[in-house]
Amino acid sequence: MAERSTAAVDVADTSGAEPLPAKAGKATDDGARAEKVSGGEMDAARTDEKRADATEAQPPELHSGHKLARRYRLEECVTRLDGFSSWRAVDEKLRRAVGVHILPADHPRARPVLSAARSSALLGDPRFVQVLDAVEENDLVYVVHEWLPDATELTTVLAGGPLEPHDAYQLVSQVSQAMAAAHREGLSHLRITPGSVLRTETGQYRIRGLAVMAALRGITSEHPQRTDTEAIGALLYAALTQRWPYENDAHGLTGLPKGVGLIAPDQVRAGVHRGLSELAMRALINDGATASRQEPPCTTPEELAKAVAAMPRIRPPETAFTTPPPYQRTGYQQGSYRQTSAHTGSAGRTQPVPTPPPPLQSRTGRALKWSVSALLIAALGLGSWQLADTLLKRENDQDDPRNSQPAEGPAKKPGGKPVKIENAKEYYPDGRPQNPEQARKTYDGDPSSYWRSKSYREGPDLNPAFKQGVGLIYDLGSEQQLSSASVGLHYLGGHTTMTLYASDSFSPSAPVSSLRKLGSSQTSGSTAKIKLEKPATARYVVVWITAMPYAPTDEFSDPGYKQGITEVSFTS
Repeated sequence: MAERSTAAVDVADTSGAEPLPAKAGKATDDGARAEKVSGGEMDAARTDEKRADATEAQPPELHSGHKLARRYRLEECVTRLDGFSSWRAVDEKLRRAVGVHILPADHPRARPVLSAARSSALLGDPRFVQVLDAVEENDLVYVVHEWLPDATELTTVLAGGPLEPHDAYQLVSQVSQAMAAAHREGLSHLRITPGSVLRTETGQYRIRGLAVMAALRGITSEHPQRTDTEAIGALLYAALTQRWPYENDAHGLTGLPKGVGLIAPDQVRAGVHRGLSELAMRALINDGATASRQEPPCTTPEELAKAVAAMPRIRPPETAFTTPPPYQRTGYQQGSYRQTSAHTGSAGRTQPVPTPPPPLQSRTGRALKWSVSALLIAALGLGSWQLADTLLKRENDQDDPRNSQPAEGPAKKPGGKPVKIENAKEYYPDGRPQNPEQARKTYDGDPSSYWRSKSYREGPDLNPAFKQGVGLIYDLGSEQQLSSASVGLHYLGGHTTMTLYASDSFSPSAPVSSLRKLGSSQTSGSTAKIKLEKPATARYVVVWITAMPYAPTDEFSDPGYKQGITEVSFTS
């Protein structure tokens, strides 16, 4: 009985029911068993409910193809660290590449990241990579920012060697001015590194991660202006020497020798600009290091920007084309002509040309000249008379009804038969499409609809290092005889360069080198006419654009070098 009573109390404590009386006998045992079963089911139900709640509380698993806010499609994870991840993504609403930082909403840094992103977005300075969106949704916090595919990290630039003095001058000038503007608005970076500075093809520097990167990594500073100034000094030091100004290796750069302290850049590498070397030392307030002339250190980006402005301007190096070649006389000189050899290996050498015979100065010579002139005039007159007589006879023969031939029906037009397009895809051998779903609009018979490319910062000719070209591939249904093509263009201006290729398949990723060239065209107008170099037979035809005109912002894209194709037609 005591054991049954204990069991009843245990079940009651577990299930939350009142304890059963001990004199219930066998019924008590049965009731205890029933309650024990009932209590177990309740515990299992509660456990399942807790698991379901926990599952709902967890953020969704992130992977390529996952879509945020029904708009941002994740493409590639580029960083995964400290509980957050950074992605390359596509904004499907505006059809452009973007970057996204993502972390769970319950992450201890989620609130600081949101606050930093919104503050950075309010700055709106084009020298910084812009924050486009900052959202908390579905237990996630994500920050969307610009993606600059045509820009290069300073880390990559420095891997090729130190910068020229003019480039280093532009780097420290642009970055210090940008950070001075940010600090005036109360914003700091705290993590300026070669990986956070991008150089565009036009030589402009853009800074990414203002305030946001420090918030993501939990970095704070009691002296943010000094921290950012030292970081800019380290960038300049690395740009001048291709070395990191501390003992540890970092950012793909070798550090300084251990135990020697901070050495001025012009003592690390020969040929370093003296003024820039002193400027780097003034910004690097490392153990009291200053410039060799004992000028005061720069403790804020504003002071550094002023010190850069006070320096004599460093001009870009002259290219080989600005230096005139050695002077060479090209006129008649001392009985001989001289000209530069056409061969590259013979540049600078001259080749004598045979001396012309002296002019005829004697009486016999003058008589001979007049005789030759008279003969030439007579020959010209005779030739003109014979030509006129021939044309007259031809006209009389055509008017003579006896020479007329019976008509053989209407004259046949040479070629010009349209070729039907069965299908079209976007062609992107580099694996980076533009707007593939719009390909069908280029042969739908509606000139108001069109396929469009993305906007590029360089042009009109695309930079092969970043983008060889953009285009479309067409399926004509079967092998067709082709003689020309006409391509309607949406954007006007100089210039669009277009090449027609034949492909062996309907693959959008076949390399350009595997295609067979049919013809090319360049235009600044609204239509590109491509006449084949010789008639050819093909089923799959690629329209490949390698140069595009500049166009301003419109409802679909940013300003830049871009093009759209309205209607494409082929003729046999």
